[in-house]
Amino acid sequence: MDSMQDPNKPLVPGRVTAQYSKQYRIITETGEKTAAVTGKYEYEALSRSDFPAVGDWILVEPLQGEARAVIHRLLPRATAMTRKEAGSVPDEQVIAANTDTVFIVSALNQDFNVRKIERYLIAVWESGSQPVVLLTKADLCDDPDEYVSQVVSSAPGVPVHAVSSVLDQGKEDISPYLMPGHTVAITGSSGAGKSTLLNWLSGEEIQRVQGIREEDARGRHTTTHRELFLLPGGAIMVDTPGMRELQLWDSAGGWGETFSDIEELAGLCRFHDCRHESEAGCAVQQALDDGTLDPGRFTNYKKTEKELAYLAKKENSASKRQKEHGRPHSSKSRRDRRAGGYSFSNDGYDYD
Repeated sequence: MDSMQDPNKPLVPGRVTAQYSKQYRIITETGEKTAAVTGKYEYEALSRSDFPAVGDWILVEPLQGEARAVIHRLLPRATAMTRKEAGSVPDEQVIAANTDTVFIVSALNQDFNVRKIERYLIAVWESGSQPVVLLTKADLCDDPDEYVSQVVSSAPGVPVHAVSSVLDQGKEDISPYLMPGHTVAITGSSGAGKSTLLNWLSGEEIQRVQGIREEDARGRHTTTHRELFLLPGGAIMVDTPGMRELQLWDSAGGWGETFSDIEELAGLCRFHDCRHESEAGCAVQQALDDGTLDPGRFTNYKKTEKELAYLAKKENSASKRQKEHGRPHSSKSRRDRRAGGYSFSNDGYDYD
């Protein structure tokens, strides 16, 4: 996207703080502005993920005498959490960009589901951010530690904390992640308590919250767009709308990280091409037999493996069709698009 920069325009760095379809709210060293991409930018963008997302660093042209700006260039993303966009044509949607940590929020009610948490872990590991699982509404649960143990066993190397805004419990466990200048995204299902968590950590009601349907613990979409907030201590938090289902995208690396324990077992199998079904000397089947590997976790391992293989095949077919029609495909691995060099602080911007 480098060709989108016009060398004759006086461009300044900014960061996207909110996104409303094709309109953005951004912040620069001179304050908040509304913004839109240039016509050239929109024409040259090959996919939805080429457009700015909340958390992105951009180069903009401020319009003289107006609280508006024009976005000319998207700067390289250090990290990006993505998902497959709904629809039959495979495309990538950026949930949040340039995050240091992602809080995967799951409520300790009927909606609690370890397998769902594993899906989020795949996406977060793939993004390049550090995942942290927060089990909210601990006040509704008689034994939060039991649920923490369940998640710990399915999330190797991932911190897991039970918190309650009602009891003001667990804030001390979260504070180490909220360092000045660090960006933390909150993601999870509707009704998990993401906006409540944001209000609790900020000390004021900056996001509207709604109740959930008690019969099935399903929440309503209180947050309708992604938005970046500055917390009192200097950390930056991105609130995101709840997702009924997270459709994975380009996440082979995140899948391997999430199921690293099973991958280690697979390395001990007698045959390198073991399918972990009925082969002799299968270390995975041995772990299932002796109870050291949860059958549900193994089933999810196989299910998400097939899902990602199918998506890769479908995406490759779309790439081939686009090339046949003379239009280059935008598919690049998430890790190929990562770069660092941008930060946000209370005093403004550090731009390398």
